[in-house]
Amino acid sequence: MRTFCNPVFPARQVNLAATPKPITPFGGLVSLIAFFDKIGLAGRISEMIPFAYSSPNSIPPAKTLVAFMISVVAGARRLAHTDWLRADKALHALLGIERFPGTDTVRNFFLRFRQGYIEEFWRPLWKWLLELSWPLPPEGFSLDLDSTVFQRSGNQEGAKRGYNPSRPGRHSHHPLIAFLAEAPLVLHAWLRSGNTGSARGAVAFLTEAFALMPANWKLRTIRADSGFFENSLLSFLEAKGIPYIVVARLTQNVKRKAAALAHWTAIDENYAWARFSLQLQGWSAPREFFAIRERIRESKSAVGRRLIDVNGYTFRVFVTHRQGDGAELWRDYNQRACCEQHIEELKNDLQADGFCMKNFYATESAFLSVCFTYNLLSLYQHASSPEQRKAGYKRPVTLRSEVFIGGAVLGARSRTPVLYIAESWGGSISTNPC
Repeated sequence: MRTFCNPVFPARQVNLAATPKPITPFGGLVSLIAFFDKIGLAGRISEMIPFAYSSPNSIPPAKTLVAFMISVVAGARRLAHTDWLRADKALHALLGIERFPGTDTVRNFFLRFRQGYIEEFWRPLWKWLLELSWPLPPEGFSLDLDSTVFQRSGNQEGAKRGYNPSRPGRHSHHPLIAFLAEAPLVLHAWLRSGNTGSARGAVAFLTEAFALMPANWKLRTIRADSGFFENSLLSFLEAKGIPYIVVARLTQNVKRKAAALAHWTAIDENYAWARFSLQLQGWSAPREFFAIRERIRESKSAVGRRLIDVNGYTFRVFVTHRQGDGAELWRDYNQRACCEQHIEELKNDLQADGFCMKNFYATESAFLSVCFTYNLLSLYQHASSPEQRKAGYKRPVTLRSEVFIGGAVLGARSRTPVLYIAESWGGSISTNPC
């Protein structure tokens, strides 16, 4: 092996040498690990894990779960990628883990989960996390409902043919997710079969979600797209007294009513709104709607649908249980666009769709682990210093590149382990969890 390296451009030759000291590229994780210690994460997980291993040589399940979540934060995109950290002795010292679990250990951990264990473990753990110190909006949280598509290549349980715009006809899972927009935070999540409609099980899903919320939390509104335009869901929200804004499905009756509207209130030169009441088939009473009309122009792609009877405009129609100006309600609904961004963060930054196994509940448990990790990262940012909070919310991939990645060497001083973090690495590495 060569003991020197010639730089790409003319410069002094660099000698090469080996060191026995443990080195990690994730020195910045020290701040996140300190935060985990502050909230008592390891103890809470150990207390709630619903099973134990009988072998004295096995890695405790709580350590396996925390190791998996750290792997996700570090950038793992498949179960096999957890092996990346098996040789990182410096990171093991920070975690207090003597043996880092490999792919098979992590897979076998998730394969232990059945529906009963998911209810017994994940729901109470989720509720515990929600009861920590989250900043509460004075008017309450906005809850955004959405579903997404997880692409699958195989015959895993629950992988069915359904709505799949990227790969029509291929298998997928179709999870349902509820986000609290102001946190941001995953309030609740289900993994569902790929042939499930968007609103399928939404009432039961929200019933579980409301049960997870701390008693002092309140909801300002619920927002959802046209996939959730279902009488059963709207009736449920009305019975609970929860305001909502839901995109209306443009049935013939809705289109006919929108096309017949004569009195529009201008928002600006391109937009106008109007309000109307309508009772559709199967409904016990009329509901309030408002329509947004947008002028078609070459400089911008108009959002909405064209109505045959009205040329030059596109229309979006919403059903609502809220009073007020249609323009304000429309601007409120537009804030739901952040929900799409958070789903992309789950899928692209933390690879929520990448940890798939043959067993459905094992896959769901891995998916919930990623969502729980997302919430931990969100709370970690809320607990950061005022200077860091002023910088605003950072998506997981930004935290990884700016905070968590940083060279460090594990040494010792008077027999006490010391992690020497490189000052010249850059970024914003901090050892302060709050």
